[in-house]
Amino acid sequence: MIQKVWVSSPGSWALQESNSHRQGKKRCWKCRFVRTIIQHPCRRHAPKRSRKERMLRKIQICLCFCFVSGILYEISLLSSCVFSYLPMAQHYLTPEQVLNLGKSIIFLETTERLEPPPLVSCSVESAARIYQDRPIILFMRGLNNETALDMNTSYAAFSLLSSMKNVFLFPLQMETVFQETPLLQWYNQVVPEQEKNWVHVSSDASRLALIWKYGGIYMDTDVISIRPIPQESFLAAQKSRFSSNGIFGFPARHKFIWDCMENFVLKYNGNIWGNQGPFLMTRMLKTLCNLTDFQGTEDHSCQNISFLNPQRFYPIPYPAWGRYYQVWDKSPSFNHSYALHLWNFMNRNRKVVVAGSNTLAEKLYKTYCPTTYEDLIQNAKHR
Repeated sequence: MIQKVWVSSPGSWALQESNSHRQGKKRCWKCRFVRTIIQHPCRRHAPKRSRKERMLRKIQICLCFCFVSGILYEISLLSSCVFSYLPMAQHYLTPEQVLNLGKSIIFLETTERLEPPPLVSCSVESAARIYQDRPIILFMRGLNNETALDMNTSYAAFSLLSSMKNVFLFPLQMETVFQETPLLQWYNQVVPEQEKNWVHVSSDASRLALIWKYGGIYMDTDVISIRPIPQESFLAAQKSRFSSNGIFGFPARHKFIWDCMENFVLKYNGNIWGNQGPFLMTRMLKTLCNLTDFQGTEDHSCQNISFLNPQRFYPIPYPAWGRYYQVWDKSPSFNHSYALHLWNFMNRNRKVVVAGSNTLAEKLYKTYCPTTYEDLIQNAKHR
């Protein structure tokens, strides 16, 4: 029997038989998978086939299935959800390759320590869980290209973070980061040993250069993510008319970030804490916008930059930072927040999360970084 296929109407397929069979009984067909690539006559109308024909039909179906599976696999590689389905060979990817994937969440560790404390681990883990379709990158000053970051490392936090398929740990090489930015000349002239606030200043500079080059979101390592940030170009208000630089996001090559780098160099004073950080962001924002007080939970916006309400990241302001380590009669919902800044810089007494303490911070760990919390419990048992 000779059969032809044609489109009878958009989205539908029909069959036309040869002239010698047009008056015959109508055929019914099954298996419309992939828009009738394979057509099956109903068994009660079909002549019996030989064993060889049935075998060939099964082979055709298997080959078609493999073909479609291959196409779906290729599509998954190109989709924005690649990290949700495909474990990546993290050790073989360079920072440039990962950053070029776009929309990275970037953390920085500008001290020389090689064992991230639980709060750093919690910050990175919570971001990895909230942004499963985006690369989460922790740049560490203490690393170098020869540092082995395998699953058997003696550093527990490395094993914990490396096990997350969208988390990447890379050395922070500032001279490379500052290439092609106004910050390179400053970096070549500054003497770190003579800088009072070098850990903070170098972090302030590095986050600007990385976001300008590659785009994405920068977060401090004491920020716990609780839901995705919908804005692409934003600054976080620490309070009315004052911007933080502890979390911000912009597309690559954004003019605002370039202007911030130029102002960083022009008005550099490393002796004043925050001069290159939140004070820099605030003075640059004021050149673009007429800042006003926040009323309620609304956000402000100007020049296509969202200035997000303090409730988004700072529902507990820095004078009350200790409340994160207290027991609450009723825990706040943080319904208006995207992430929570735990003010680690203010935590000079080094308060930590203690298993079973029932503090607000412990509840946040349990909810948003459960793997870090389990590791914390295990370490407490060993001690």
